Amino acid sequence: MKREVDFLVIGSGIAGLSYALKVADHGKVLVVSKTEINETATWYAQGGIAAVMYNPDNYEKHIADTMKAGNYLNDEKIVRITITESTERVKELIEWGTQFDMEASGRYALAREGGHSEFRVLHHQDKTGAEIQRALVEKVFKHPNIEVLENHFTIDIITQHHLGRIVRSSHSDIQCYGAYILDPETGSIDTVLAKTTLLATGGAGNVYQTTTNPTIATGDGIAMVYRAKGIVDNMEFIQFHPTSLYNPNQKPSFLITEALRGAGAVLKDSKGKEFMQKYDSRGSLAPRDIVARAIDNEMKLSGSDHVYLDARSISEHEIMNHFPTIYAKCLSLGINILKEMIPVVPAAHYICGGVKTDEHGRTSIHNLYASGEVASTGLHGANRLASNSLLESIVFSHRASLHAIENLNNIDFNNEIPDWNAEGTVLNEEMILITQSRKELQSIMSNYVGIVRSDIRLKRAFDRLKIISEETEELFDRSVVSVDICELRNMIKVAHLIIKFASQRRESIGLHYSINYPAK
Repeated sequence: MKREVDFLVIGSGIAGLSYALKVADHGKVLVVSKTEINETATWYAQGGIAAVMYNPDNYEKHIADTMKAGNYLNDEKIVRITITESTERVKELIEWGTQFDMEASGRYALAREGGHSEFRVLHHQDKTGAEIQRALVEKVFKHPNIEVLENHFTIDIITQHHLGRIVRSSHSDIQCYGAYILDPETGSIDTVLAKTTLLATGGAGNVYQTTTNPTIATGDGIAMVYRAKGIVDNMEFIQFHPTSLYNPNQKPSFLITEALRGAGAVLKDSKGKEFMQKYDSRGSLAPRDIVARAIDNEMKLSGSDHVYLDARSISEHEIMNHFPTIYAKCLSLGINILKEMIPVVPAAHYICGGVKTDEHGRTSIHNLYASGEVASTGLHGANRLASNSLLESIVFSHRASLHAIENLNNIDFNNEIPDWNAEGTVLNEEMILITQSRKELQSIMSNYVGIVRSDIRLKRAFDRLKIISEETEELFDRSVVSVDICELRNMIKVAHLIIKFASQRRESIGLHYSINYPAK
């Protein structure tokens, strides 16, 4: 079935929903959510959103912190845009109904996290993302111009390639005409024609065995753009959150927010001794790349599966008011964090690279925008500063909305687009082929392309992945489309890009650390 919309939004986190609300007064909007609308990385975000709110903080301090965390590989123009627009965008979230924690004085309660020189992180206890998601979803469902398709999967964006034309990455005239959308329940595939399309599909943490990302984070948007010959960038920079709760039976891994360290919790080894001062003068509040590598090294030195986070110095009042979700989760596993240390381990958390965009959220493909974790705006450089991700999403979704609205009347629907071609495909009755390849992929990435890398590990990862990729493409070509086969295909493509970019960077910097190129 063919359908037409002015604005197609793929993804339902803060990036997708804030954009939808901005453009909805100017045309028909369709939001496609891979699962239920609340199952997003935004929902799971604990710590908060960074923004300059009060003195003595100022934009220059926040800019300097962001550049330093990113090892100065950031695009300074993009950093300046993001930070100087932070206050207005956060105020807009508040106007839309987001309730951040406040002090008795009426000022917003601000936290400080690793790499920040000032207290500037707005939060709602330790479930900030869920509060932002709640406010946005309520507003989206009330808007008459926004339609939400839950539990639908985007197979591919539509370009000239689907008209039988040759498309190369060197071409500057690639156009996005919409997307092919699968309804997994019925198996039907709709051809959604759109004047403009926004990718807000999130990250790709599930290419690793251990991740804080929801299970839907399989790199779909990045893979779609790469297949369409769009430009991706900085794929080697994968942020591992230093402190996920050590609980091997749980997926995704439960995140222990950095704000807990900001409140006074310290990292300790298996013998209960502090160790971060050996690695950085900032101790447990050093940037995430430094902390994750330090923990990884301590685990290798001791042979332990985890280290500890000691929050016993934090008052019970602070724990109960600011970190009730973490307290309850740990207690459910028999850990009273008021009296006992929390076992923690690094987990894949955030990809700093992705689909390359400009200051308006535009990709290299015309009429296609990207915002949020799927995008590589240039803000993060080689390492993301804590709590800058939600900020990046609202800033560039806002900027993309302005550009899309301005250009809407100059774009026509392409009615030559064919329906999805399923000729010659059959139902796949060998699910073991998909599940086993997924496990192999995650094992390869975790063992060879993790926190610490080497040339020989990357070469081995590339060779192993090549076999899985060829097998999967052959299976995809002959199978009726399903979410499982599409996700596997996307994960393989993203994993290939991470390996490719990591192999090309002949230095250790930020989140990419190779034993062959010691850090300067």
